[in-house]
Amino acid sequence: MRVGVLTGGGDCPGLNAVIRAVVRKGEVHFGDEFIGFLDGWRGVVEDRTTVLDVERCRGLLPRGGTVLGTSRTNPYKLERGEERAITTLATHELDALVVIGGEDTLGVAHRLVGSGVGIVGVPKTIDNDLSATEVTFGFHTAVQIATDAIDRLHTTAESHDRVIVCEVMGRHAGWIATYAGIAGGAAEILVPEEPFDIDEICRSLVARHAKGRFASIVVVSEGAIPKEGTLQVAAAGVDQFGHPRLGGIATSIAPEIEARTGFETRVTILGHIQRGGTPTAFDRVLATRFGIAAIDTVHHGGFDQMVALRAGEIVRVPLADALARLKTVDPLLLHGVGAAFFA
Repeated sequence: MRVGVLTGGGDCPGLNAVIRAVVRKGEVHFGDEFIGFLDGWRGVVEDRTTVLDVERCRGLLPRGGTVLGTSRTNPYKLERGEERAITTLATHELDALVVIGGEDTLGVAHRLVGSGVGIVGVPKTIDNDLSATEVTFGFHTAVQIATDAIDRLHTTAESHDRVIVCEVMGRHAGWIATYAGIAGGAAEILVPEEPFDIDEICRSLVARHAKGRFASIVVVSEGAIPKEGTLQVAAAGVDQFGHPRLGGIATSIAPEIEARTGFETRVTILGHIQRGGTPTAFDRVLATRFGIAAIDTVHHGGFDQMVALRAGEIVRVPLADALARLKTVDPLLLHGVGAAFFA
C-alpha cells in the first residue's frame, strides 16, 4: 500500500516515535511505501512531501519535535482548501493517510473522510484533553518537565521568601497543571475548568504563610480564567481554528498577589520548553504502540477510526467519538488531593 503520514497542531515529544513505528512496521512487515506531508495539513494543501522509509527514520525514537514539521493550518479556512487537499491525495495515489494530531487536526481528518479519503487517526495532544483515550503521548514528558521546574522553583522561593507563579500549558483542560502541581507540592493550582477568585487565592496564601511557610508556588494553566468581575485579563488574537492565542495569565496574577498580600511575587512561564526535547520512556513506548496499531488499522481497513489507550490496551475508536467532547480534569482529582495537601 501507499500510505501518507502527517503531523498537525503543536509539536510534542513522541511524534517522531509514532512516525518511526508506522514506517518500520509498514515497510518491514507489509512492504508499504510512505510519503510524509510537510507542516501538517498545509503540506497536503500545497502538495509538499518527503519520502519516508526505514533509513530515514533511524535515530528518531528519542528525538523530540517532528521531522515532518507541523502547523495549525485548517484547509477549510483556505480558498479551495478542501479541494486542493483531496487533489493532492489523489495525485499521489494514496491508499491511506495516517494523521497524527489533536482535536483540530483530527477534526479536519474526520471531515475529509466524508470526501472519500481513507484516514486513520493517532491522538496527539500534550494537554491530554482528547476524549476516547486515557492518555496521549507527550503529556507525561510535559508533566515531568513542569515538575522538575517546580522542584527548582521551591528552592529559590524559599531562599527569598517569595511566591512564584508558574504558568504551564493547558488551553481548555488543566491536566498538566494538576499533575505537576500535585507532584511538585504547589500551594495553589488554577485550571481552566474552574474560574478562580484572586481574593480567595490571596487569602489562602496569607493563611499558609501565617503558619510559618514563607514561600509558595502557584501553578496556573495558560487557559485559566478569573471569575467574572474579579480580575481584568488582556484579550488575545485567535488562530485558524478560532482558538485564542494564550500565554501570560501568570503576569496578570502575580502583581495582584503581591499587591493584595504584600508577599514578593515572581513569574515563571515554562512555555515551549514543555514541548521540546527528549520524550520520557513512557511516551516513547506509548507513541510506538500507537504507531504500530495505526498501520495495522490501515491494513484492516479501519478508516475514520483513531487508535487509543484503554485499560492498558491499544484499541480503535471512531474519530467521531474522540472529537465528541474535551476530556477535562475531574474535580475529585483536584480537590480530593487538594483538601489533604494544599495547605
